[in-house]
Amino acid sequence: MKLTSKQRAQLRSLAADIPTIMQIGKDGIGENLIKTVGDALEARELIKLSVLESCGETPRSAAGATGATIVATIGRKLILYRESATRKTIELL
Repeated sequence: MKLTSKQRAQLRSLAADIPTIMQIGKDGIGENLIKTVGDALEARELIKLSVLESCGETPRSAAGATGATIVATIGRKLILYRESATRKTIELL
């Protein structure tokens, strides 16, 4: 999904108040992590992850494996968005 700059700004402002729910660590990106991220995106649509330096991945490359849209990367933190198939919780501009 391609986001406009207005939509990215809206999602970044919404993500400012949400906590980081997951960390990608030395085990890297496995199927279990991808499923967990997918489940979290289905439930929340917008999540924040932290990519530890021991992971060996950059935040952008880690996000590519999840299939979600990258809203922003701030240092080693990553904000991801994917519209829910079952319910829509965020109304984009």
